[in-house]
Amino acid sequence: MEFLAEYAGFLARTVTIVVAILIIVAVIAALRGRGRRASGGHLDVLKLNDFYKDLRHRLEQTLLDKDKLKALRKAETKAAKQAKKEDAKPRVFVLDFDGDIKASATEHLRHEITALLELATPRDEVVVRLESGGGMVHSYGLAASQLARIRKAGIPLTVCVDKVAASGGYMMACIGNKILSAPFAILGSIGVVAQLPNVHRLLKKHDVDFEVLTAGEYKRTLTVFGENTEKGREKFQEDLESTHELFKNFVAGYRPQLSIDDVATGEVWLGQAALGKQLVDELRTSDEYLAERAGDAELFQLRYVEKKSLPERFGVAASGVLDRTLLTWLSRFHQQRFW
Repeated sequence: MEFLAEYAGFLARTVTIVVAILIIVAVIAALRGRGRRASGGHLDVLKLNDFYKDLRHRLEQTLLDKDKLKALRKAETKAAKQAKKEDAKPRVFVLDFDGDIKASATEHLRHEITALLELATPRDEVVVRLESGGGMVHSYGLAASQLARIRKAGIPLTVCVDKVAASGGYMMACIGNKILSAPFAILGSIGVVAQLPNVHRLLKKHDVDFEVLTAGEYKRTLTVFGENTEKGREKFQEDLESTHELFKNFVAGYRPQLSIDDVATGEVWLGQAALGKQLVDELRTSDEYLAERAGDAELFQLRYVEKKSLPERFGVAASGVLDRTLLTWLSRFHQQRFW
């Protein structure tokens, strides 16, 4: 028992020292970064043709005998030489957008689009693999404006939705010259929603006053703590209707084939039904489309990577651990419920 007590004390002191060192390193990094201009990021470019080629080669090496493999490689080399003599292949620039409620990925998307617009021509194509359930109006308005830059430049834009493009996500998707959807992807939700709690009665019950002072009749229409009025509610609803009308006009402008009043109800549809509503143009996954394009075009995946400071890396790592822990327990909870 005495040994275990000493060992526990030693372990506690060691852990304390390690944690203290990590804190000191983080503080030093934060102080060095304070007031210093951010170093920015860089653009990573991956040629997807090589990725698909490597997948195929690995499978061929396993399945084919040496003679067949040798003949196949010889034919590929001959075809590659012939392709060099002909006109250069068109290029396909592949971008990924995984949207949260604030459309945070817009910060990287804007740099990726700026880069490709320097080289892309109408002969090329931009493919955006889009996943988003929507979020803040102004955030997704900016994200959609970035994709609109591609359309204005006259470069064909294809949007692939494998899982979801709803609300602000569909606001972005509708800009594509062509929208491809997986059969069970979720699309639509062309509507606007706002909700907030009100604890005024609870405060009043406990004799707590909350004052709301404004300059301007509609500076504050609805409030969490104050007493809401019918006039305030009407104004708030009016603002929602106005935003919805702008949303509808935006979608209709890029997809005039839609019966906008039929689809702008806030409903969502799975891919097959969305095709019938003309919310999408074709049922295909992004993998299927890109693998096919790799046969006749050069595919380049662009990804803007921002350099993170040491404290930010600590924060991201801690957040990842927390997310995985929560997802694990949530998964276990659901399993218990369905069992």
